[in-house]
Amino acid sequence: MTPELSIVAPCFNEEQVLPEFFRRVIEAAEKSGKSFEVIIVDDGSHDGTWEVISKQSASDPRIRGIRFVRNFGHQPALTAGLRACRGSRVLLIDADLQDPPELLADMLATMEREGADIVYGQRRTRDGVSSGLNACYKAFYKILGWLSGTEIPPDTGDFRLVSRRVVDCVNAMPEQERFLRGMFSWTGFKQVAFRYDRKARAAGAPAYTWKKLFALAADGIMSFSIKPLRLATALAGLLAGIGLLVTVWLVFGHAYFDTPPQGWTSLMVVLLFVSALQMLVLGVIGEYIGRIFIGQKQRPIYLVTEETAREARG
Repeated sequence: MTPELSIVAPCFNEEQVLPEFFRRVIEAAEKSGKSFEVIIVDDGSHDGTWEVISKQSASDPRIRGIRFVRNFGHQPALTAGLRACRGSRVLLIDADLQDPPELLADMLATMEREGADIVYGQRRTRDGVSSGLNACYKAFYKILGWLSGTEIPPDTGDFRLVSRRVVDCVNAMPEQERFLRGMFSWTGFKQVAFRYDRKARAAGAPAYTWKKLFALAADGIMSFSIKPLRLATALAGLLAGIGLLVTVWLVFGHAYFDTPPQGWTSLMVVLLFVSALQMLVLGVIGEYIGRIFIGQKQRPIYLVTEETAREARG
């Protein structure tokens, strides 16, 4: 029987927190009164995460585990869960319990009341996040809002409840570099905010390092905007205009006023500035070309090595 609700959760090295996650998410799903399934994707964990998933799945046929060959990343893990789920409503939630599963009932009620296809979690506060990292988050969303042609709400993550037709649209998108919160917004279906306070991790270390956060930010900006390329073109035109004016000024001054050439220091400063700007522009262009190169290979986004038994699913 097709479940009314699917809960999709990616995880990486979450052995310590998974038993509590399963307890709370199953309790919340049962309180909703809907038939449900839990799709949990092990993104190449190095600890006992898969053993916990396998044991839980064996004792509860509503739980299905998917295990990657290696770590492919948070967005591919979510993608695998979205492709595997069957529910008419789908909750995306991380297994670290920073996003409380107990909010499920209120999110379902909001979706019904507002007639929305997407109810996205919007954070009021973030427990356990340093002021520096919090400032980086805010700066990222401001930059993304300025650059992107798609309206992506600020202070949101992947914690959201979405309808089946939205999931089907996102699953049909062939992107290799996936930024799911932007892809959901791009569909254009009605979406409403659900304000909540994000908790600190229940246990373990954060899976997102600074490097991964910057990579996700780059995916978000470059997957939904070509404004960086247009900005590079504008900067090139501005520099060309400045260069032309300076050249005219130097030639005119030397021809009519016998002005001697200016100092070596100022010349080197200009050269270094222009060279750095050229490298920046080439780097931006290189990022876009690199994504085209990766995309044209059409390699799978992830590889699955193991799944919990399907025959028990019904």
